Amino acid sequence: MVIAVHNLSYSFGSGTLTQPVLKGVDLAIHQGEIVIMTGPSGSGKTTLLTIIGGLRQALNGSVVVLGEQLVNSTERTKVSIRRQTGYIFQQHNLLKSLTALQNVCMTLEMQHDLTESERSCRAQKMLEAVGLKEWLHYLPESLSGGQRQRVSIARALVGQPKIVLADEPTASLDRQSGHEAVEILKQLAKVSDTAILLVTHDYRILDIADRVVELEDGMIKSA
Repeated sequence: MVIAVHNLSYSFGSGTLTQPVLKGVDLAIHQGEIVIMTGPSGSGKTTLLTIIGGLRQALNGSVVVLGEQLVNSTERTKVSIRRQTGYIFQQHNLLKSLTALQNVCMTLEMQHDLTESERSCRAQKMLEAVGLKEWLHYLPESLSGGQRQRVSIARALVGQPKIVLADEPTASLDRQSGHEAVEILKQLAKVSDTAILLVTHDYRILDIADRVVELEDGMIKSA
């Protein structure tokens, strides 16, 4: 099991302004499993995703990711998890001044055992795997929304992460582009046995999941 969440609670604010967001969440995800999380806006999906990814500190419950406890964890522990996690966001978050190849290469900068040539080669192969062989040296503004999301998928997977966390990755894409993007993500992740947790409102892509869970009012309704 790569993600094990038990009785996780999380609130924003303090005192009389406390707003509970997550209320006793339990969730387990195994290696190679693709789990889609749905639920209405404000139900806590992104908050849960950021806690699992080591981007937000939780104080109550248990969140064990890749064998590390993230509740009340040190910054060093959270950084360790981030280095083993690929992130895909709704708005791509690509650096506008860098080409597709350079954006993907950046993920490998922390892997000091790779030479610059090796990083470039691995990034190129990953971009070719997502169908962008002819677009390596294009800036994001010259790419379509679907192509930009493919770059972000390549960037998330190039470091060979054990987990991929995706937050509304198809929200800005049309139906065909969105389905193509998540199918590519599914195929590449299955090859490497990567666990995926994908948050979405897009019911058109539910068929790519091994399992669908619903988060409503801060609680898991189905698993």
